[in-house]
Amino acid sequence: MKTLNNRMVLLVTALIISVTSFGQTKWTTDKNHTQLHFSAVHFGISHIDGIFKTFEVGLISEKKDFTDAKIEMTADLKSISTQVDMRDADLKSKNWFDAEKFPVLVFKSKAFTKVKGNEYILSGNMTMHGITKPISFNVVFNGWAVTMSKKQTAGFTVKGKIKRSDFKIGDTPIKTGVGDLIDVWANVEIAKN
Repeated sequence: MKTLNNRMVLLVTALIISVTSFGQTKWTTDKNHTQLHFSAVHFGISHIDGIFKTFEVGLISEKKDFTDAKIEMTADLKSISTQVDMRDADLKSKNWFDAEKFPVLVFKSKAFTKVKGNEYILSGNMTMHGITKPISFNVVFNGWAVTMSKKQTAGFTVKGKIKRSDFKIGDTPIKTGVGDLIDVWANVEIAKN
């Protein structure tokens, strides 16, 4: 009888795990249709833009509207590009990101909250330059499509601002001419695994 009970417990546990796992859908970055941008004010008169050439976005969700989504983004700081080699080398150096010591930027979500319609707030923790801070982004869910990859794909536009002094990146705006508040935006396509 005890063996039968143990088997029943194992069977029920396996069913619960199976149902839970079945509901969770994993999505990964469509790298050909995703870009992560940033922009900094230069001496108050113009903007200098850049991208991270290498980054990943992963999402796990059970709900079709993504309100339960767990999102993680990582970016390789050595892949930073502003299309000026000298500036890129400086940004990777100890003067700014110190990419040798802190090679990866990480964002982990805590909530993906629907505001109205297709508008969301994505909140979580950003780790950069050895410092972790809470941060929020505005997100627009652009809808679904089955793309040329033949996979169901979801598209998002993400926008926010990061205060670089919060992460002790670079010197003061007075010394460098680079604004403290950095605009960040991403156009993201994620495909269903």
